[in-house]
Amino acid sequence: MATIFSGSSLVSTSTSTLTKPPQTPTKATPITSLSKAAPQTTNNKLTTTLTAIATAAVVLSSPPPTLADSTAAYNIYYGTAASAANYGGYGGNSSKKDSAEYTYEVPQGWKERLVSKVEKGTNGTDSEFYNPKKKTEREYLTFLSGFRQLDPIPKDVVLNNLALSDVLLLDQISNAESLTSQDRRDENGQLYYDYEIDGVATHSLISVTCANNKLYAHFVNAPSPEWNRDQEMLRHLHQSFKTLL
Repeated sequence: MATIFSGSSLVSTSTSTLTKPPQTPTKATPITSLSKAAPQTTNNKLTTTLTAIATAAVVLSSPPPTLADSTAAYNIYYGTAASAANYGGYGGNSSKKDSAEYTYEVPQGWKERLVSKVEKGTNGTDSEFYNPKKKTEREYLTFLSGFRQLDPIPKDVVLNNLALSDVLLLDQISNAESLTSQDRRDENGQLYYDYEIDGVATHSLISVTCANNKLYAHFVNAPSPEWNRDQEMLRHLHQSFKTLL
């Protein structure tokens, strides 16, 4: 896929904005000793009472486990961003971790959609995962070769060029209720452009950066009901994307 950024795009960047219930301590059953117990002193009784109160307080103040706690686990995906000509069929590279150019996290239980050579060659899609319970809740990555850095390409120019090869993205931008963008740098100083698109029916988070002479774009998409339910998890996926320099 050859997407060309126009020369007029080379200007300084700017931020833009378009319009198990609480557990009750189990009552201990008194244990009757066969031998007569030694009488407790006042101090022993006080210590026993204070210990019991402290134990009960810890149990009652502990938050109950939630469904989110049991499912908030992720796997790390290693992507190679290989060209269509070097792509090893549907199975991909057998040692992705060793040759990975980027990583992002995937929720446990999500399924990988195998990307064909044709799709990789036409729109640059390199990897994709989706929620089997709602296939339109997904994350994927595309890349374009031949880009050394983002700056000084404006953020809106980058997004519009990505939309040229993604009809769904183009439609979402056109019908967005709000679209915000910002730039940030990671701990290594690498520049990222982040976008958030809020539409009538869908919500998207996009992160774009350049490395290895390529432009990488990581997408997290969800229909509005799933976005409202899984927003914290989806933002975690968005923030997990990074390139391996």
